[in-house]
Amino acid sequence: MLKSNSATQATAATLRFRQPTAEDGYALNQLVAASPPLDTNSVYCNLLHCTHFAETAVVAEEDGKLVGFISAHIIPAKPNTVFVWQVVVDKSQRGKGLAKKMLKEVIKRPACAQVKYMETTITPDNEASWALFRSFARDLGTELNHSIWFEKEAHFGGQHDSEALLCIGPFAQ
Repeated sequence: MLKSNSATQATAATLRFRQPTAEDGYALNQLVAASPPLDTNSVYCNLLHCTHFAETAVVAEEDGKLVGFISAHIIPAKPNTVFVWQVVVDKSQRGKGLAKKMLKEVIKRPACAQVKYMETTITPDNEASWALFRSFARDLGTELNHSIWFEKEAHFGGQHDSEALLCIGPFAQ
């Protein structure tokens, strides 16, 4: 038993969170591509997320390998709201609570000091994301409200499922 616990602790100790850099852009693109049903953005788009939004984005790495990423930014018209663009976790890390730990890391960032709300969009059938954000709201002791924001026909020409806008908050920092 002790060996098993020690191995678990050693594995957990190698996981670290940090701000992304441009050097993470390509690895992020590959991680997203290997994680359906996520939308694969261009490498250039990921480079912008890793640089322009580095203060509100989170890289999770284990032994130097990118195993998780959250792309997020403060909404310009709502400086008290952080918008989570995308959450991705490597297959090897799923089911371990990594996504929720990264969300908590986002709101602890100095750039989020004034943030009281988190928003994101999720397709109605993405059960894993719904469970993640409901659990996150519960952990913060706050509400999660949602409504359809972008509609399949009106906004995506029938080529993409509708996206629900979720709003979590208010929460204390």
